[in-house]
Amino acid sequence: MGLLTNLKDSISKVTDRLFADSEPKRIGIYGPPNAGKTTLANRIAIDWAGDTVGPESHIPHETRRARRKENVTIERNNQTVTIDVVDTPGVTTKVDYKEFLDHDMEKEDAVRRSREATEGVAEAMHWLREDVDGVIYVLDSTQDPFTQVNTMLIGIIESRDLPVLIFANKTDLEDANVQQVANAFPQHETVPLSALEGNNMDEVYDKIAEYFG
Repeated sequence: MGLLTNLKDSISKVTDRLFADSEPKRIGIYGPPNAGKTTLANRIAIDWAGDTVGPESHIPHETRRARRKENVTIERNNQTVTIDVVDTPGVTTKVDYKEFLDHDMEKEDAVRRSREATEGVAEAMHWLREDVDGVIYVLDSTQDPFTQVNTMLIGIIESRDLPVLIFANKTDLEDANVQQVANAFPQHETVPLSALEGNNMDEVYDKIAEYFG
């Protein structure tokens, strides 16, 4: 009886693993606010699924709830990977409603947006700790990457032993500094791109297939 039970358990474990491997991997797109996460998520979704993930804006914290585009299949160099793209809210240590007033927003709307953004940070952290199989970490290459938030998030990703790609975005801007991003986290590969202009997307898709396939 014990042998039969052990055999059933072994078959069950193998079956579960086979089905788990066939499911799309949840790839979270992380980074600080206004780094271009949704722009990248939309470009991936449009190129490979013909649809968008969510609205884009120059105003910080446009994404205040995680959005998911399922079953995005990317084919590169004889490799095929199917992923769920999870566009997460920008993570920051503090959300101040006053920053939204600079964008001609009424105080009531600014307060509401800041509250929703704070809730979004908590949701993003939950996804990172529980629900993603890999991470695309997007940084604005015109900004200093050496921040407490970036260091903390990369540390959490490493502690979970998740595959991670760092994308140095906004290379179309004159003051972009990709090397500064690469120097910040030399233990991980950095890929330059402009999600807005679509620059270097071939390499982006090559790396996604390589890392998450």
